[in-house]
Amino acid sequence: MEITTEMIDRLAHLARLQFNKDEKNTLKTDLEKMIGFVEKLKEVDTTGVEPLLHITDAVNVWRDDEVKQTIAKEEALLNAPLSDGNFFKVPKVIKKENEENKSIT
Repeated sequence: MEITTEMIDRLAHLARLQFNKDEKNTLKTDLEKMIGFVEKLKEVDTTGVEPLLHITDAVNVWRDDEVKQTIAKEEALLNAPLSDGNFFKVPKVIKKENEENKSIT
């Protein structure tokens, strides 16, 4: 399969990506290598080989839900650097737009 500039432009449009000329050339080279690798794999005789669906034979091991001992809220808050007695207190990380404008003026 030949990779053309038009094909790269179409793929970029579908993926909502933009590439400059150098990036398109690099992408074209990379895609040609990938397709070449897949073509090489087609040459391998896989007669009698079962498809690999999972890497291991392990299956999900389900366990019953069990109610276990939990720690009390007060005990959990003992590890908090800051709390109000009911919740962890953390520094504010999100500013409202009008708060930013106030701090500038």
